[in-house]
Amino acid sequence: MNSTQLLSLLQAVADGTRTTDEAFRSLSAPLFVDQHDAKVDHHRALRCGFPEVILCQGKTPEQVRSIGKELLTREDVLLATRANVAQYQALSQVVTDARYIEAAGLIVVDRRKERKSVGQVLVATGGTADVPVAEEAAITAELMGAKVTRLYDVGVAGVHRLLAHADLLVDARVIVAVAGMEGALPSVVGGLVSCPVIAVPTSVGYGAHFGGLAPLLTMLNSCASGVGVVNIDNGFGAGTLAARINALTTPAEHETDSAREA
Repeated sequence: MNSTQLLSLLQAVADGTRTTDEAFRSLSAPLFVDQHDAKVDHHRALRCGFPEVILCQGKTPEQVRSIGKELLTREDVLLATRANVAQYQALSQVVTDARYIEAAGLIVVDRRKERKSVGQVLVATGGTADVPVAEEAAITAELMGAKVTRLYDVGVAGVHRLLAHADLLVDARVIVAVAGMEGALPSVVGGLVSCPVIAVPTSVGYGAHFGGLAPLLTMLNSCASGVGVVNIDNGFGAGTLAARINALTTPAEHETDSAREA
């Protein structure tokens, strides 16, 4: 049960359309379901604002199917990361509306009648090879309620491509900068904007790049302020963090604050 569902339940009790016994049964359901090799957390959405996300890496297709099916008994949105075709096919046998986004390695189910799209998250990449990680971040942030703009292949080898979109940088509430090779993009972006920048090193690069370690160290040693770094290829982590930062204040809240100050 997420916060919206909880508020609806409480309102139904207040309106008299649901009894207190019915509400009690809904609220006293187990916080998690034990599937022996997985304990499905149905309380995650209420605590963290979004249901438990399945990391498919290392799981069998059958495990992904079982966990996904259980989550959807109480939730209307599902996200599974690092998924392969076999895992998607297994889940789609019992969840016919599941979508597989191969470029990002994601499985998505979204049954929500209304979906938020607020603020402005900008997802930028150094190169085209970084797009799979960027898409993982972008789709994650979108599912979590953020409006997302994509700006791909604007790395420092041709920095004029980035500067040509200065308006997008200025308008962003938070920027996710995804880069492999030497990983310089977040530092450049961080020196141009006042919003938080989330740096994502990727495993794209040659030899001494060390599978993403070189850009990770570059980003950790950024001379630009306001830059935070997630782990190598962790688009999901970056997208989640971006969505949470983006959601801290909405335009409506900004207007309310301005009115109070006046």
